[in-house]
Amino acid sequence: MNDILIWLLACLAGIALGLFFFGGLWWTVRRSASSRHPARLFVSSFLVRMMAAVGGFYLIAADGDWRRVIASLLGFLIARWLVLRWTRPGSAAESPATQPGQGG
Repeated sequence: MNDILIWLLACLAGIALGLFFFGGLWWTVRRSASSRHPARLFVSSFLVRMMAAVGGFYLIAADGDWRRVIASLLGFLIARWLVLRWTRPGSAAESPATQPGQGG
């Protein structure tokens, strides 16, 4: 298979891992305010997210090609940027009715 295609797939896999990791973190923080056991929620979420991320990077790096690992880490960082952008207060992901002091 073409090296560029493999690196692109590794980058896409990194984006998927990052969306799961950082999206899960955002979900955990949002749910912790209403949770009866927020510490348990944070620890269990961390363990699940970390096992998925480490396992995914391990599978990507199975052949020992460091360029695929770099491509997947780049995808992971792209996903972090995307989640930060989507979850920022006042972003397009939030409807005007849910923003403080707006409509409703």
